[in-house]
Amino acid sequence: MITITDIAVRELAALLKSKDAPEGTGLRLGVERGGCAGLAYTMKIGESEEGDKIIDLEGTKFIVAADSFDFLEGCTVDFTEALSDRGFKIFNPNAARSCGCGTSFEPSEEGKKPEYDPALDGTQCK
Repeated sequence: MITITDIAVRELAALLKSKDAPEGTGLRLGVERGGCAGLAYTMKIGESEEGDKIIDLEGTKFIVAADSFDFLEGCTVDFTEALSDRGFKIFNPNAARSCGCGTSFEPSEEGKKPEYDPALDGTQCK
């Protein structure tokens, strides 16, 4: 199960309306290789593809890419507004560790505890 906060639903609805997005469009969530921690989150406005999971809340769609669902299972999608950052964020309890900028992570492996890597403290994020 993926949890979506109420503010994320409202902000996505407003974003889709402002872009005059076609019916069936939503926030497509995924994971790909990259980032300074090994895997990076992807988010874009798009349509679902075969095999994707769709979370429909109040007519607003959050689309989870089929190949990313295992990495995102148990996550929370939120929308945050901070002085230097504004946007959708994924909080992932399955991450063994995350990059300091929060855009990439290393998945946890059952029975294995990752060691600290100073390259993942956010100082090398781009």
